[in-house]
Amino acid sequence: MNEALLIGLIALVAFAYALVGHGGASGYIALLTLAALSIAVVRPSALVLNVCVSALAYVQFARAGHFQWKLFWPFAVLAVPCAWLGSKVELEPLVYQRILALCLLVAVARLFGLFGSGEGERREVPMALAIGIGAVLGLVSGLIGIGGGILLSPLLLLFRWADAKTTAATSALFILVNSLAGLAGLWSGGATLDPRILAWVGVALLGGLAGS
Repeated sequence: MNEALLIGLIALVAFAYALVGHGGASGYIALLTLAALSIAVVRPSALVLNVCVSALAYVQFARAGHFQWKLFWPFAVLAVPCAWLGSKVELEPLVYQRILALCLLVAVARLFGLFGSGEGERREVPMALAIGIGAVLGLVSGLIGIGGGILLSPLLLLFRWADAKTTAATSALFILVNSLAGLAGLWSGGATLDPRILAWVGVALLGGLAGS
């Protein structure tokens, strides 16, 4: 893939995902895979971009008053260690691609608002269910190198546990902490980044700033 095209697409992915509080890892993984990079480089590179964009999105949404700690922590408490554990596992390429494809489909559906806006009477999140969901999403996040927000946000909206902007704020921090955990796991296994990562981070931040 042409480098200029790749940079432009990274910025576009960051913009689109940041609109709904996501970091964009599934999109970056797809782009970097199309650019013929190995999974060993794609996963940590996508997570670095994810950390930068999700942190930016979280700050923007939290400053606007949309973040709720009581909604966030039950999902995150087991998600973080599970993301670290998942990052230690190397999936068969076909299994990896299928899980990634499913995540991309969910991401597209979320971007087009197919899960609703969460409007209506708020429902309380069952604590045990939230912790269990967080553990599963954290593990999946670590396995494929995403933050899990594209899987968490549809649930928050469908079950009316949060409105759209609170969902975005919650998902952004969920992505951030899981991505950091996944990166820690990959670093300890000797992961490497693509030399172009600084340029990619720069354009991702610009796209993420505009989107968030």
